[in-house]
Order: sequence, then C-alpha cells, then structure tokens
Amino acid sequence: MGDRRKANQQKAPMQQRTSKTNRPKKPRPIRNICVYCGSNPGINPAYVEAANTLGRLMAEAEIGLVYGGGGLGLMGELARAVLAHGGRVTGIIPDFLSKKERMLREAHEMIVVDDMHQRKKLMFDKSDAFVALPGGIGTLEELVEQLTWAQLGRHTKPVVLVNIEGFWAPFLELLHHMRREDFIRQTMEVRYATVDRAEDVLDAVCSTREPPRPEAEAVVAEKF
Repeated sequence: MGDRRKANQQKAPMQQRTSKTNRPKKPRPIRNICVYCGSNPGINPAYVEAANTLGRLMAEAEIGLVYGGGGLGLMGELARAVLAHGGRVTGIIPDFLSKKERMLREAHEMIVVDDMHQRKKLMFDKSDAFVALPGGIGTLEELVEQLTWAQLGRHTKPVVLVNIEGFWAPFLELLHHMRREDFIRQTMEVRYATVDRAEDVLDAVCSTREPPRPEAEAVVAEKF
C-alpha cells in the first residue's frame, strides 16, 4: 500500500504539467498598433477625418500608436489626434526623411534610424497589429509586406484595411483577380480584415487576434 501511494503521489505533478502545456494559448494583447498612411492628406476630406477619428479612438482605448514619424499629411493628422486625446505616440523615421516629412517632435518617443529596413523592423517589433489608412506607394509597400509575411505564416498579427469611401477597392479587386488567376492559392490565402469606417478598426483588430507565434516572428526579425 505504501509503495502504491508513493507512485500515485509521483504521477500527480506530471499530470498537472501536461494539462498546463495543453492549455490553449491566449490571443495577443493589443497594446500598440502600427498605422500605415500617407504623408499627404489626399483630396478627399474623409481621409483626414478618418485619421483624426482613429487617433482619438486609439487614445481613448489606451492603445499606443506606432507610425512613420512624419508630421505631414495623414501621418501628422493621426499622430496629433492621438496626442490631443492623451494617447502615446512612437514615431520611427529614417534620418534622410526627418526634414522632408517634418519629423513630429511632439511624439513621446521618436526613433531616428539609418534606413528603411531598420524602420520596418522596429515597426514590426513594437506593434501588435497593422492598420492601413489611405496612402501612396510607401503605404502600399508596407501593407503588402505584412500581408505576405502573414500569408507565409511568419506572423499572426491582425492586418486591417480602412477602406474609406472605397479607397482600397482597386487593391482589393487586384487580390480577387490574383485569386481568379490562381496566383493566390486556397491553401495560401491572404489574411486581412476590411472596414469602411475608422470607428470599426479597433473591433476588427480585436476580433481577428490570434495567439502569437514567437518562433515565426523571430524569422521575420532575422530578415533585417
């Protein structure tokens, strides 16, 4: 009897450890969102309005902004809206753009880097999700890079397109065209969410969260 009790006592801790390792991982907490957007305001006033609305909502939700560090266009509107409502702003800008894009010195943290690769690495490392407002080639390039890494299983961070008055419609149609032509296979689907209003961004980010995959994200970091 004594030997049997001793064996049972030894098994119990092993069972507890097994159940702990099998416990489902929790979705990633959203503390900071990286927002890609234009250094110009665009011709549609709705773009500026969306940037200001998103900035206010992020501040009210106590979610920090990580962005490209400029003070012009939608970038400046977004960052100043976060600051105006008591939120935290982290800007990351290459030295060669600090004057051209009028680096926003009011940001809580402004990181000046040597090149675009360092900028993108820090943006990735410091962010829990990615949001794309209207913008130009730079915005598109940064968005597509995150979509590609997600497609290849290199990260599980949410990616949200803010399709203000159909701005991203041509890009979304291009993705549909790629699917129809079988260049985006069903087994390699592109993961993203689309919303039409800035007011819906935070809900979309939270509803598409997945557990983090540190080993995959380490691979992304190595690319820089």
